[in-house]
Amino acid sequence: MLNVAIIGFGYWGPKLTRNFHNSKNFEVKYIIDKSKKNLANAKSDFPFVAINTDFKKVDCDNIDLVVISTPTKTHFSLAKFFLKKTNILIEKPLVLLSEQVKKLDALSSKHKTKIFVDYPFIFSGSINFIKKSLNSKKFGKLLEVESYREQAPIRDDSNVVWDLGVHDISILNYLINKDPENISSTLFRTGKNLLEDSAYINIKYKNGPKVFIRNSWISPLKIRLMKFKFEKGIIICDENEPIYKIKIYKKKTNSELLYNIEIPDIDLSEPLFNLVEYVAKSLKRKNNKIFNNNFNLKITKVLERV
Repeated sequence: MLNVAIIGFGYWGPKLTRNFHNSKNFEVKYIIDKSKKNLANAKSDFPFVAINTDFKKVDCDNIDLVVISTPTKTHFSLAKFFLKKTNILIEKPLVLLSEQVKKLDALSSKHKTKIFVDYPFIFSGSINFIKKSLNSKKFGKLLEVESYREQAPIRDDSNVVWDLGVHDISILNYLINKDPENISSTLFRTGKNLLEDSAYINIKYKNGPKVFIRNSWISPLKIRLMKFKFEKGIIICDENEPIYKIKIYKKKTNSELLYNIEIPDIDLSEPLFNLVEYVAKSLKRKNNKIFNNNFNLKITKVLERV
């Protein structure tokens, strides 16, 4: 059994805590938050877990993983503090500067600790179905990707690209594993928010697909939709669908407008739970396959270019 401490029990922290609590591989030992109201909620939901307002009270000698689910502006200092002592899982975005990623990677290497980042969609059954389709070339070459990601809590410490676009960039890096050749973008504010709440992003990969991304906090509808256009068909990925998250449209013979539809079986496990299980396996096997080869740095560098 691996021991875990949760730092931050606001919006995302409870979701992470629930998944670690439900895993047979972890025991939640601490929940830390500056808010007494949040700690009261934590104590109500997890009565046998120690709670505190001070993250320095965590006994890292007896903790295998610290989960950081706090405002982005606090990520770097908290990660530096804990990486010297234990492994960390940190909510996206990791940090806002690639130089900070390099410093954290150096700390991780020096102290032989691991960095995991909560990019939940790369652990979803739908995105992994698409990855298998890409690798097998079942539908031919991937030509275009369109992504629409709208509605989310408005933040004041990172703009909509670092909040929502990070999902798209992490998915693209996971699937394509290339640095973009060209990036162009338009970011703007549609309301009185401090930071840009809407974005249009175009990405081109050398010998790869053209990508269009639309991100917005301001929307009456929650949208998490991606279209993958292959030579032999189109895969629609809708993470808001409870069951039929993937639909495959194959072109009928000699027609550019008529399609046959297929709905494949995919893994419907909660992506966060899959992430938790991946972390457990990685810690036990002492590896970190997904986050090797500068995975976090590549994502951060792309976000800096948008």
